[in-house]
Amino acid sequence: MNGRTTMAVLAEQDSGSAARILGAARELVLRRGVKGLTVAEIAERAHVAKGTIYLHWSTREDLLVGLFGRDFLASLDELGAELTADPEVARPSRLLPLLIQSTVEHPFIRALQVEDDDLLGVLTQHPRSASLLENLGPAALMRIALPVWRKHHLARTDWTFDDQAYALQALIRGFVTISAEQRVLAHISVDDPIRVLAAAVTALLGPEEPGPGDISATADAALAELATRREALLESIGK
Repeated sequence: MNGRTTMAVLAEQDSGSAARILGAARELVLRRGVKGLTVAEIAERAHVAKGTIYLHWSTREDLLVGLFGRDFLASLDELGAELTADPEVARPSRLLPLLIQSTVEHPFIRALQVEDDDLLGVLTQHPRSASLLENLGPAALMRIALPVWRKHHLARTDWTFDDQAYALQALIRGFVTISAEQRVLAHISVDDPIRVLAAAVTALLGPEEPGPGDISATADAALAELATRREALLESIGK
């Protein structure tokens, strides 16, 4: 025995009713938003008794925040798989576009990032929702990656860290907002926004000039951080 605690298990992994409840809640929230959504409605959609929901989650908010957390979990797993398959993904010009694309493709991460009150209602500002974004959102993961990029010659170091982080956060927020709201900018036509984003990252951070071992070290650091954050997330939403 090594003294480690057993890894948390998601409710749906050992309960068909929990899986149906989560599926029903996701469908209802995406269709009509959180406002006015009741546990009774979720139970009816999932074809379970109302009390069954409380066997897995203490409150409606626990269920819905857990639902949001599963989007973050899926995003972490997807990024981890990309990095494992190809360490070159750790380059800023590749990782940041992937991170933003993942944010846009996961509706609850996207909604939290752009503060979509129509979809999330009061849960947009709920402390646990805010904690998810603060610890696992694209800006949070970028701030973790930036020192590693600077160390391994993948980002310029003639800026202060805070100035660079601020500029990157502004870049991320702008691209996510435009993509999430499907805005069309006046008199501008772009056929490949991901290509434009990669070029913008390179323009902001400077040329990537890694030495021997820098890419693998950066990928290893990224995978270790993703694993740590994944475990913490499981502890917070697992059963």
